[in-house]
Amino acid sequence: MRSWRHSVSLQRTISRILVYVLIIAGMIMFLFPLFWMISTSLKSNDQVFTYPIQWLPKPPLWHNYVEAWTEYYPFSRFLRNSLTIALGAILGNVISVPIVSYSFARLRWPGRDFFFFLVLFTMMVPYPVVMVPQFVLFHKLGWINTYLPFIVPAFLGGSGFYIFLMRQLIMTIPRELDEAARIDGCSTFGIYWRIILPLIKPGLVAIAIFEFIARWNDFLGPLIYLTKTDLFTLPLGLNVFRTQEGIYMNSFMAVSCVSIIPSMVLFFVAQKYFIQGIVITGLKG
Repeated sequence: MRSWRHSVSLQRTISRILVYVLIIAGMIMFLFPLFWMISTSLKSNDQVFTYPIQWLPKPPLWHNYVEAWTEYYPFSRFLRNSLTIALGAILGNVISVPIVSYSFARLRWPGRDFFFFLVLFTMMVPYPVVMVPQFVLFHKLGWINTYLPFIVPAFLGGSGFYIFLMRQLIMTIPRELDEAARIDGCSTFGIYWRIILPLIKPGLVAIAIFEFIARWNDFLGPLIYLTKTDLFTLPLGLNVFRTQEGIYMNSFMAVSCVSIIPSMVLFFVAQKYFIQGIVITGLKG
């Protein structure tokens, strides 16, 4: 009996060690690109391409950050442009997506299921399919070289994925709360504003994080609609390091390190609500 317990304890210890080893290996694998980016940003351009590989800069060149941020293009302006697009799109989605999702989850109107199917269908259409028609539409509206193509659609319903995500979250809220509020004389909009909206805050935070990261890292959209340098976003600004002679890898990595800071700060600040929003949206179909 004692030997059996000892064997079980040994197996649990070995399995726990293996789990920790796998976790540490996975952590190293995912953190290695970040380490390489930071290391490259502190090297001279010659050290970047040396062989054998020089893993650590000797010495660290901290002035790479100052030179990359100030001497090539006005990256502070690009940063402001990216923030303008990201915050505008977030505001539009946070306002419009809950309203649309509430109508699909709670209200009954002719063609509701059909139109929800169309919303789901938009998630299956690749962006290159709608890229040209959208460009023609926005060109006729005079929105080229403006931020309107990135912000206005967010106020008109937002993404189909966000609508689906929020609808699933609203459906987890018991309908008895609606009925009790209606007995107390609350209107349809009052139910949405006083009951539904406060309960879906984690989902709104998740949508805000998704949208910020999508807009912050978007390269193709600004490339299509923005041609004036003063309107460039950070992803477009990073492209200036590509020259006919090659790429200034150390400067490129220095600006890249700075550009990921807002996304990391946003996620760590709001990760509690983000994880909660993702979890509870999957509780009910």
